Amino acid sequence: MFKIENHYNLKGMVAIITGAGNGIGKASALMLARAGANVICADLNKLDADNTAIEARGEGVKALGIQCDVTSEKDLEELVRETLKEMGKINILVNNAGGGGGGKENFLELSRNYIQKIYTLNLFSIFTLSKLCVPHMVAGEYGSIINISSMSSMMQTHNMSVYGSSKAAVNQLTKYMSVDLGPSIRVNAIAPGAIKTNALASVLTPELEEKMLKKTPLKVLGEPEDIALTVLFLASPMSKWITGQIISVNGGGEQDLEN
Repeated sequence: MFKIENHYNLKGMVAIITGAGNGIGKASALMLARAGANVICADLNKLDADNTAIEARGEGVKALGIQCDVTSEKDLEELVRETLKEMGKINILVNNAGGGGGGKENFLELSRNYIQKIYTLNLFSIFTLSKLCVPHMVAGEYGSIINISSMSSMMQTHNMSVYGSSKAAVNQLTKYMSVDLGPSIRVNAIAPGAIKTNALASVLTPELEEKMLKKTPLKVLGEPEDIALTVLFLASPMSKWITGQIISVNGGGEQDLEN
C-alpha cells in the first residue's frame, strides 16, 4: 500500500550539507533532519555550523557541525573522513556553499584570479566533494546529490557574468554527472530565484525589491524553506525517477511582466 509519509522518510540516512550555517543551507539541513536524516552541517563559520547542528539534534537525529572551506581539497577530504567516522555512511549530498560578486562583476574589470576564485567556490568544490562522496553512496545503495544553482544561470543580468556563468556550468555538470553516476546515484540541481537570505539582505534596497516583485507573478520573495522543501523532495524516494534535472524555484520570476 502506498503511504506518502514513507516516501519522505529519510530515517537512518546520512546527509552532508555545505554552507549549512545560514540561509538555504541551514533550512535544508533542518528540513532533512525533520525527515529523519542524520546531518553533517558544514560551514566556513564553525559557530554557525554548530548552531545548525544543535537545532537539528532537536529533531531527534544525530547532527554534527564541521568547519569546512569548500575551496580547500584538504578540508573536503577531512569532511568526508569525519562524516564516515561519526556516521558510518553517506547517502545524500547537498552542494549548497557558493557565492559571487553581489552584482558588481563588471566584465571589463574582471581579473583571471577573480574568475578562478569564483569558479573554484561554485563549481570545482561540487566536482571535488561529489567525487569523494560517490564511492560511499554506491556502497550504501542509495545516493542523491543536489547541487544549488541559481536563476542567474539561465538569464542575463548586469554585472553577474562570472557568478552566472559558474552556475550555468553547475547546471551542465549536473546533467553529465547524472549520466555518469546512474543508476546508483541521482543528481539534480535547484535554481533558486530571489530568496530572503543574509546575502540578499546585504544588497537589497526597496527599489531593488520592488523591481524583483514586478517580475514575480507570485509577488513575494522566496524563503529558504521554499528551497529546503525542494531539497527534501530530491533527497527522498518521492523523486526516485528524477535525475539530471534543473528545477527552478523562483515564484515564476523569470517572466518579464513589465512588457
